[in-house]
Amino acid sequence: MPTVQAWTGRETRALRHALRMSIRDFAENLGVSERTVSKWEAGRDAVHPRPEMQAALDTVLSRASSQAADRFVAATSEASLQHNPDGGGYRVQSHKFIPAYMNARAAAELAGKDTFHRRPHEWLEVSVTEVPHPVGTCTAHVFACGVVVLHVEEKLHFRTLAALAAWRYASYEADVPWAADEVTRLLSFAPPTDHVAPEYVLSMYVLQESAWSGDELENALRLMSVPSVLVNRRARPCPKPVDDHVERRLLTQGFDQPSVQPFGVQGVSLGYASWAGVAYHALAPERALTVDDLVSCEVDVQMLWAYCRHIQSQVEDGRDPAMPAEFGWRFLRAAHSRLTTARARETAQHCMMREATLSTSGLPARLTQAQTALRETAALSGRVSL
Repeated sequence: MPTVQAWTGRETRALRHALRMSIRDFAENLGVSERTVSKWEAGRDAVHPRPEMQAALDTVLSRASSQAADRFVAATSEASLQHNPDGGGYRVQSHKFIPAYMNARAAAELAGKDTFHRRPHEWLEVSVTEVPHPVGTCTAHVFACGVVVLHVEEKLHFRTLAALAAWRYASYEADVPWAADEVTRLLSFAPPTDHVAPEYVLSMYVLQESAWSGDELENALRLMSVPSVLVNRRARPCPKPVDDHVERRLLTQGFDQPSVQPFGVQGVSLGYASWAGVAYHALAPERALTVDDLVSCEVDVQMLWAYCRHIQSQVEDGRDPAMPAEFGWRFLRAAHSRLTTARARETAQHCMMREATLSTSGLPARLTQAQTALRETAALSGRVSL
């Protein structure tokens, strides 16, 4: 559920609209007069001084339906965080990847629906369809091994990097339950399956219009890939963005973060990958990687991560992992080889991007562990020898 640090007139109006309430109904719900609500909304940036009113609004938001919460997040991300009267700031494409394991049978039935269409893939059978999203656009990538990856794209305009970090944490609260609802909706036609529950969201930011240059631009990309350094995660009720002077110091002086791995090419692009996400900026778009290049790599990585995670969860539950024969240890061996071995016609930029993404995600180790678990299960059943 989204949270608000301090309720201003702008957030109040966004909440009322998200709840589809008139000023009269909203005022009655809060226990105040219509004039109070109207005056407060007109102030836009004014913070209500009464703590009890702030608490009352927190309560109303916490009780909102998931659909209303989604509308509130959409409105505040566009009107509040993106609000920039000076016309400055920067623009990014936000790409979120939300994977979930369903099973191979459900994936096959989904792929056969009229709303899905085949997309050529080098080594995996995949089909795609559009999924409605309250703010941006969303594509569902369904893989034959039984994984669906929701790819959500949103266009954002912020003044500070801390605002992007705060938006990220706030939006994640709504992203996972929204994704679970959408996957459930996609599977509503199919026979009952295990509960499909996405566990996480992975973000990638493509910087389109920059507010920085030189070393500051590089530091900005690094900060985008590790947004946690721009928020106080111990703040309550939700992480609080750092002050502008802290962000300025990080931009000018840089910061030590060994886990961030670069994959840009001098004069062509800037790219950084970390456990938390990926950030990229094309200095020479005609020679740099395309957005499709970046997205395709991340979709594959997140699909395999979710698949390995399902195998791992079975092992941790004390069970021998049971997967379809065609998606057993040989499938994972092939996946490991294709992801870690350069193709004959692959460019140096593609190799660097893939290596940075894989090494920071920890996927190669997960693939090895999952492959070992499936081989052991096959050996115990007498199908192969170790």
